[in-house]
Amino acid sequence: MASRAAIAMLSRAQRIKSNLQSALEASLLEIEDVSHQHASHAAVRASGSDGETHFNVKIVSTKFEGKSLVNRHRMVYDALADELQSGLHALSIVAKTPQEIAKK
Repeated sequence: MASRAAIAMLSRAQRIKSNLQSALEASLLEIEDVSHQHASHAAVRASGSDGETHFNVKIVSTKFEGKSLVNRHRMVYDALADELQSGLHALSIVAKTPQEIAKK
């Protein structure tokens, strides 16, 4: 496991991926930085963040089995609590189980 100092030096996208993988043991994890689409928003400018503020997250995990959509999103937000406190402004989340993905 990486040290806190080493993790802090990663980009926000890399930290998101690391935290979600560690907490939710994802079999599929896609992180897309869409911050450039929101750069002019007042809340983003006021946050003083490094510009990495908005992300799309697609995650597949067995840990979502038996969980409602709201609870799945809570699990993602809980795993990213530090990021949300340090400038992460918004997430678009697709959270599925492996069985749900296989049905497609």
